[in-house]
Amino acid sequence: MPRKPAPRLGSRGQPDQSKAAILQAAIREFAREGLSGARIDTIAHAAKVNKALLYYYYTDKDTLYGETLNYVFQMRAERLIEVLRENVSPGEKILRYIGAFFDYLVEFPYHRDMIQREVLVLERKSQMKRVIQRFVKPLYDELHKILKDGIAAGTFRPVDPAQFIPMMGALVMQYFGNAALMKLITKEDPMHPEKLAARRAALLDFIAAALFEHTAVHRDADSY
Repeated sequence: MPRKPAPRLGSRGQPDQSKAAILQAAIREFAREGLSGARIDTIAHAAKVNKALLYYYYTDKDTLYGETLNYVFQMRAERLIEVLRENVSPGEKILRYIGAFFDYLVEFPYHRDMIQREVLVLERKSQMKRVIQRFVKPLYDELHKILKDGIAAGTFRPVDPAQFIPMMGALVMQYFGNAALMKLITKEDPMHPEKLAARRAALLDFIAAALFEHTAVHRDADSY
């Protein structure tokens, strides 16, 4: 009896694979061009599907953009909240969080670029409000609690969490936002593995120096 041909990608016979391919192609396109500049034709071509199938799953560009925001922010939140809920001291949690956040941005450059673009531009404020409440606020609340616990335990200086939390995030993100400029200035590639490792270690050292009451035992960046 002849075997049925396997459903090909881009047909409704493989919905999970087709939707995943569209989503990944959309993340790359939105990261490069933003919502207004992204083209559905480009996304469909990169995903190896036709536009009709793309619209079958994602209705319109705004819907697809909302799904990519969900995916990117949810993936980041799940990875980082796991670190913050580990059974370790407040000091270790903060340093592990910073290391994990930096590593995530290195591993997923299109996610990084999309997050950075969206935070700066807020192309769809209504969608971002939803994403912030669902995926960003829980991280902020957890960090706020950890800082308060560390201050109470005498591990951290009495910093203001409302100021310190966004400063930590800015320090992690800033390196990638300035990478092209620094390459012009230094003639070196900031994204080279050695440069990334040096930046990661310097970042942990800087935050430990700013936060800990006694920083000497927290300066081994390789531990985090």
